Amino acid sequence: MTAAGGLALIALGAIFRYIVGWHLNWVDVDVLGSVFMIAGAAALAYGTVTAFSRERRIARRVRSHTYEPRWYDEPPQS
Repeated sequence: MTAAGGLALIALGAIFRYIVGWHLNWVDVDVLGSVFMIAGAAALAYGTVTAFSRERRIARRVRSHTYEPRWYDEPPQS
């Protein structure tokens, strides 16, 4: 799940927790909203960490293929 999915879960949880006024006998809507918000915060943190780790991995890969001069690239000595 990405960071956008985490934000969507947080928004959905806030709607269930603070806006929805109906009650069901078999589920507590307030608790369900809290669970969604906690899961959304965890997904947001996970998405953020993986996004930054991907960026570093790509930067490392590009740096590992740097140009190193060889003996045949140097001008002849006179």
